[in-house]
Amino acid sequence: MFRKSLKVKIILPSILILSVLIVSMNVFLSVRFMPLNNALINAKLETNISGLQFYFDDRKSNTRTAAISMSFHAGAVRAIKERNTEELLRLFAAAHETYRVDYYTITDHEGIVLARTHAPDRLGDSVLNQQNVKDALGGTVSSYFEAGTVVKVSVRTGAPVYDMDGSLIGVVSAGVRFDLDGELEKLKELFNAEIAVFSGDERIATTTTQKGHSIVGVSLDPNIAEIVVINQQEHREEANIFGEKYKIYYRPLFNPQDDVFAVFFFGMPTTEVITSSDNVRRDGIIFGLVGLAISIVLIYLIMSSVSEPIIRLSNDMSNIANGNLRVDIKIDSEDEVGHLGKSLQKVANILFKLLDDINVMIAEQKKGNTDYDLQTEAFRGDYKILAESVLELGTFSMQDQLTGLPNRRSFDNRIDIEWNRAMRDKAPISILLMDIDKFKAYNDAFGHQQGDVALRTVANAIKWSLSRSTDFAARWGGEEFVILLPSTHSSGAGIVAEKIRESVENMVIPSNDERSEKTTISIGIHTLIPSKDCLICEFISAADSALYEAKITGRNRVCHHGG
Repeated sequence: MFRKSLKVKIILPSILILSVLIVSMNVFLSVRFMPLNNALINAKLETNISGLQFYFDDRKSNTRTAAISMSFHAGAVRAIKERNTEELLRLFAAAHETYRVDYYTITDHEGIVLARTHAPDRLGDSVLNQQNVKDALGGTVSSYFEAGTVVKVSVRTGAPVYDMDGSLIGVVSAGVRFDLDGELEKLKELFNAEIAVFSGDERIATTTTQKGHSIVGVSLDPNIAEIVVINQQEHREEANIFGEKYKIYYRPLFNPQDDVFAVFFFGMPTTEVITSSDNVRRDGIIFGLVGLAISIVLIYLIMSSVSEPIIRLSNDMSNIANGNLRVDIKIDSEDEVGHLGKSLQKVANILFKLLDDINVMIAEQKKGNTDYDLQTEAFRGDYKILAESVLELGTFSMQDQLTGLPNRRSFDNRIDIEWNRAMRDKAPISILLMDIDKFKAYNDAFGHQQGDVALRTVANAIKWSLSRSTDFAARWGGEEFVILLPSTHSSGAGIVAEKIRESVENMVIPSNDERSEKTTISIGIHTLIPSKDCLICEFISAADSALYEAKITGRNRVCHHGG
């Protein structure tokens, strides 16, 4: 009986399918290419519109981060309280690049401007007409598209500023401008489109030029103004700008009162898309016919040489599928099968390296090393995503997500290692247990969100106070933190503890205690040279007893175990 080979089974159907596909494709392109052009242009426009929304959201997020961050800045709080305009300009001008915003406006508790980074000479006026400032004076952080005294169109966020006693002393308002040609030029480069901004119905900034001059001061077309400004609707149309076809999009920008106070114009050129599409259609027909003839020959030649490598490659793939990553794929041909074999070998090598790196990471974490880097830059694409996910999962399991410090599990791993090292070297080891004073009442008074800010602030004070790479700080749980100081006597531990206590006391954190203007911590210390008769749990318990003593003797103090 005649038995068809693999080559015959693949070549004949492939030739038939390829012929039908090429002929059908050319006929379809000839009949339907114009609607596809329009669909492509519309899809590109909608993609850019989505990108524009992402851009707005990103800029709004920048202003929110900038306003909130600077509202907690100790120097800024002090300068607002002292009404030191010169210091405010210096501090906030330096923060522009850090938070990617264009300007700051800083007011006192009555909404009177203390400083403007974008207009340093203008101060003393009231900006209570700006909703973000008004909300901030009411204790709420809010973000809006708004027109201001100096800036006509921008997105801005206002954040309240509190003194150490919790009293409102001013507002920090951060903004990104859309009324300057420079900002629009960035958008033009990003979206390959012409951009313009209208304040009301007057164009105040644009990337479109005529004879080298920016076209501003022109009014919006009355028909479009009725749709976008009066009826508050988006608008799309096709238009001719200086002899070139554009797909146009108008977007209304709403102020806090839900009125359209500005219009964003987006013009995407379509000539390039249409020309490229026509060229693709023409080239597709030519190359399709030529490719059909060449493909028939190539398929026969290729299939004549790939049968044996395919079998070997199939066996290697079965090994990988069954969990054996230590494969050596020996296919040296430079055809598709050869490239497939090399790619499969790369996959096996990548997975093996990832598995090896994960094992190393787990071993390091068991040693208490939470800073181990999985070297995700060695991977690409989805493998990099997988490596980053594994690293994030490993970090999540060993790190406190609120404060960024190692967590209790990481501490347990580390203390076993340091305890055994100290026992071997007959070296002292100290432990500091610390607790934020009256933290439950603090949460009740200021809310859990501000409580989280206090926890992060205290964690930062702890990080900044440790100078040795061997010192290890972790979040013990709730409002408690722990520090392990290898090779450290009681006196050295006391110095570190006092440094941390003073650092927290001097930070700008509102306090819930009517007798104190500051939030404080209490610290318990225990130091010993481990021996076989000592237990880690007793070591920690002694520090906890010292912490309890610090609490009952007045808080905001450092106590050593046994006096």
